[in-house]
Amino acid sequence: MPADHPTDKDIPTILWFRKDLRLDDNAALNAAIDAGGSVIPVYIREPDELNIGPLGGAQEWWLHHSLTVLKGALKALGSDLVLVRGKAEDVLSDIAHKTGASSVFVNRAYERTDYDREIAVALKDKGIAISAFHGQLLHEPDRIRTGAGKPFKVFTPFWNAMQKLGEPHEPMDTPKSIPAPKQFPRSESLDGWDLLPTKPDWASGFSEMWTPGEQGAREKLKDIIDRDLHDYKRGRDFPAIDATSSLSAHLTHGEISPARIWYETRGLPAKTSEDVSHFRRELAWRDFCYGLLIEFPGLDRENWDDKFDAFEWQYDAKQFTAWTKGMTGYPIVDAGMRQLWKHGYMHNRVRMITASFMIKDLMIDWRKGEQWFRDALVDADPANNSANWQWVAGSGADASPFFRIFNPILQGEKFDPDGDYVREHVPELAKLDRKYIHKPFEAPAAVLEKAGIELGKTYPKPIVDHGFARDRALAAYKALK
Repeated sequence: MPADHPTDKDIPTILWFRKDLRLDDNAALNAAIDAGGSVIPVYIREPDELNIGPLGGAQEWWLHHSLTVLKGALKALGSDLVLVRGKAEDVLSDIAHKTGASSVFVNRAYERTDYDREIAVALKDKGIAISAFHGQLLHEPDRIRTGAGKPFKVFTPFWNAMQKLGEPHEPMDTPKSIPAPKQFPRSESLDGWDLLPTKPDWASGFSEMWTPGEQGAREKLKDIIDRDLHDYKRGRDFPAIDATSSLSAHLTHGEISPARIWYETRGLPAKTSEDVSHFRRELAWRDFCYGLLIEFPGLDRENWDDKFDAFEWQYDAKQFTAWTKGMTGYPIVDAGMRQLWKHGYMHNRVRMITASFMIKDLMIDWRKGEQWFRDALVDADPANNSANWQWVAGSGADASPFFRIFNPILQGEKFDPDGDYVREHVPELAKLDRKYIHKPFEAPAAVLEKAGIELGKTYPKPIVDHGFARDRALAAYKALK
């Protein structure tokens, strides 16, 4: 072999980061290291029109901070992160041409399977191979099938089938070091991507709740494990109680793998077994939703049940705006929508309440809400967000029936009985008596005056009567059938 002939150690490998912004349990990273050459970590900011990057403004805020953390973690292991804007095919082929790399290692992103297939074909024509790896879900979607070999459309049998597969893969530890090339390709400045909102900085409250990045994810996981998932099954329905894991945004950005979360719940006290099982079901629901998205790529814009195509929605721009701003006159709905504004997040129970209100009380197309959540949530997920909105609308797979219409007053009284959640996020109602905290419009004038509330001025009157709205929604559904 001539002396100048490249050996495996001379040939770099491109490691393409996407929604896997972590070093722990990262199959593509470990495989790239095992290839024997240097590793060039790359994150590509693809054009917005492709709709395959961060789903909205809230996630752009998160991405900025997560990439900052990832870059620091890579540098600590002797590597770096190359940031480039452009179409993935063009960026990867350009880096390969300039560095001599002939392979790209990447973890699968199931919401963009068709697009990734096109990229792989185009790169192959240029002599560049792509190797894709599992790790963003508990199990590969094609492993969980019905007896007829079809994807499951109902969650319970899906969950039963998943459990028969056994445990997910054993998570891989963070590597001790990452071999760096003699020279990294030119990287763009993260600040130049303008991912952080300014004038106004509407995300100023996000950092009160969130610490983006892999370390932040591990701290959230440690916190709930240290609590032994205590009261998770029951407590997760009460928004004023700190019973949820708050891991959804970290999972969405791939800062922690579902397998790592699953394995960290092993060995907890037997008394928490029911809570552990329910917690793991939530991870499984994420897998289930991705199965639906793969089966039905139009999940975010088309009714799974096409009979809903004929449903007569009644869009009112003023009412929709009132809903987005948390000014509907129904405290539990308004608290949720204002929490969304403040933290880029909303408690899971309240998500169902606010979605039901928009769809069934206001008769607004579920797609409007899906789009709003997509832009406003730091944990907006292309599979979960779409599937959950269709679940509430009754148009999705394994959906809640349309005639199940949440009463926002009763939901508030049941899941926020003392009104603590409402008082935190709707401060103008903070002094209102517990009896009326979820129905200020029924409070006597003297009670309102004592609490410093003037309906229609300091807090809105209901934008719709729930009884009327319920009857209207049921009539529309009856006409559909």
